[in-house]
Amino acid sequence: MFRLSAIVFLLGLSAGPGCAQNPATAPPARPARPVPPTRDPHTPGYVAAKELPDGANAPAIADGNFILGPTHNPAPEMSVQEGVPQGTVYNFTMESADSKIYPGIAREPGTFGTPDPAEPSRLIVTTSHPAPYTRKVAVYVPKQYVPGTAAPFIVGADGPDRQLFTCLDNLIAQHRVPVMIAISLGNGSGDAQGSQRGLEYDTMSGLYAEFVEKEVLPLVEKQYNVKLTKDPDGRATMGGSSGGSAALIMAWYHPELYHRVLTYSGTYVNQQWPWDPKVPHGAWEFHERLIPNSPVKPIRLWMEVGDRDNYNPNIMTDNMHDWVLANERMAKVLADKGYHYQFVFARNAGHTDRTVKQQTLPEALEYLWQGYKEKK
Repeated sequence: MFRLSAIVFLLGLSAGPGCAQNPATAPPARPARPVPPTRDPHTPGYVAAKELPDGANAPAIADGNFILGPTHNPAPEMSVQEGVPQGTVYNFTMESADSKIYPGIAREPGTFGTPDPAEPSRLIVTTSHPAPYTRKVAVYVPKQYVPGTAAPFIVGADGPDRQLFTCLDNLIAQHRVPVMIAISLGNGSGDAQGSQRGLEYDTMSGLYAEFVEKEVLPLVEKQYNVKLTKDPDGRATMGGSSGGSAALIMAWYHPELYHRVLTYSGTYVNQQWPWDPKVPHGAWEFHERLIPNSPVKPIRLWMEVGDRDNYNPNIMTDNMHDWVLANERMAKVLADKGYHYQFVFARNAGHTDRTVKQQTLPEALEYLWQGYKEKK
């Protein structure tokens, strides 16, 4: 009898907690992402770009399009260097219950959504509901910061980003970027349509920038005895994937707040939810209509995409989910409008590729802050 009970117990463990779930009521699984093809930077229709020697970065003073790789070695500035002053990093959390702007949502695990048969660019999500979240925040204050002075700063998505802080230690010490504060802000959890992260990062409006301005920056100033500049030329945003599109969205809808944007594998595709008829194609609208049809804004942009970056990773068939094509189109419209931008196409690189970031972040930050002059 003991042996029979033990066998039944072990079978129950091997089946896992899902064995008792009725298959008829289980949520449908999200489709597996297809393996992205490797794209050629010289594909017809892509922007003309300068091929760099393997291992080299684009010059930090040059606008335009560049191709790097396939080798991606970490830049020395990405490691702690002996004798370089180290900034202080403060960590805290923010609760959804304390936010007047983002009280919190979540999409049920294992669910995604269905395309609207009448409008392929619209995804219908029925499994999103209110839900609390906790947001991690890290604040980097360089050793050279003088308390009480208004400092330039950069706001990063999907934080905390320790690589950014180490890089800033070295670049500030080398006088390649201004003495700046970095606010590395975690997202509110989840991903894509129906999630809190998707709501924050993929929505084509000024709301996320307003959340940062009203609920994050005052908290940083109060808690850590710093003063953040009001000069938009001394304010930058950065991020990868949807965090990258969010970085540009912040500056686009609030150019009076931000002038400098840095993105890795920017999600300039159709991922906005809820669907908005004013911008029905989400961030794809940047290169489709918004940038071409709008007066030039005072935005300086550094952007990167990998040759194996995301390609149609969901069930939508709207032809607006190719990350490489989206970034290539961004480079073209930015050039056509005369923006200061640098576009890097990285060979042998995936989506938000860590090795590419380790190679390029110092040069990217140096390019981003070209022309900055502190206002007295």
